[in-house]
Amino acid sequence: MALTLQQKIQDRDSEVYLIGTTPPRAGLSQARMTTIANKLIERLHPSSFDGVIVYDIQDESCRNNTPRPFPFKQTVDPRVYSKLLSQLSNQEVITYKSVSHHDNDCFEQWLTQTQTDFSLQNLVLVGSPSTSGEIRLSLSDACQSATNSQHRLFLGGVTIAERHAQKGNEHQRLLQKTQRGAQFFISQAVYDAKATIDLLTSYAKLCTSQNIKPSRVILTFTPCGGEKTLSFMNWLGISIPDNAKSRLLGAQNPLFESLRICQENLKHILSHCGNLDIPLGLNIESLTNRKTEIDASVRLFHLLKQTMNAHLNEVRQAKLDDEDVAADYPVYQRNRQADGIALR
Repeated sequence: MALTLQQKIQDRDSEVYLIGTTPPRAGLSQARMTTIANKLIERLHPSSFDGVIVYDIQDESCRNNTPRPFPFKQTVDPRVYSKLLSQLSNQEVITYKSVSHHDNDCFEQWLTQTQTDFSLQNLVLVGSPSTSGEIRLSLSDACQSATNSQHRLFLGGVTIAERHAQKGNEHQRLLQKTQRGAQFFISQAVYDAKATIDLLTSYAKLCTSQNIKPSRVILTFTPCGGEKTLSFMNWLGISIPDNAKSRLLGAQNPLFESLRICQENLKHILSHCGNLDIPLGLNIESLTNRKTEIDASVRLFHLLKQTMNAHLNEVRQAKLDDEDVAADYPVYQRNRQADGIALR
């Protein structure tokens, strides 16, 4: 019997491969929204993916003083698009929810409606992008409400390696979010492998010191088609090292170069964190609605899934080899003793 997405995320030996997308802009007809959803599913159909992430897009103008590179456009309710994608693709969906603009009563009504009207259980709760904006409901209070609700929700959280690089406490935030009910984490888009390695290493050490198992961390990767997308990534707070920027801006085909950078970053992360006992997963997204970048995200999905599978196969083979050596050792020891050359 096939595992559910929740079971796969919780099963430390399972692979988890997700595709991230944004809801269509508000005001579209149901027929037009269905057409958009079907096009996405057609792109993904050849892929063996485990689920879709639907983001909750907010203006976030309070994030910084720099103008937003791409103008904000209101979208349909992410739950509407999540339900539609789930029905059309027969795949499970993880739905993001920005909580800061709700009060607690409104948020609890939202939770009830999410289950009763949309039949959605897999949620990632997101706090305010800035402490300078109006915060009517804190992320910790929202997590507490969701955990204490009568609904059977599967909650996840966001992790940001750049925040760890600045403050050095993101690993502690992960543990706190786990205590408040988060059972998995999805990263911001990764372009700084070192920051991600530092975060995962700190998280693994903290979990070891607390004698607990780390939760699954799903790493997000995204293609970058050029300077404007790069500026949007900077605006979102995604850290792009100078050498990666130079490669992207100097490449004849920045989009293909970004795929190479993403694969190199994933390999680098796996080589340093593959033995940390943190179950990892992949989420591939496109930050824009440009067809070239959306198509590139599907290519990136195949590329990184192949990279991750190769790594996991190596890990499994090494584990089998270790088990074989351990099983053979008593026989080897008895033979040596029978020859009168007992091991001392």
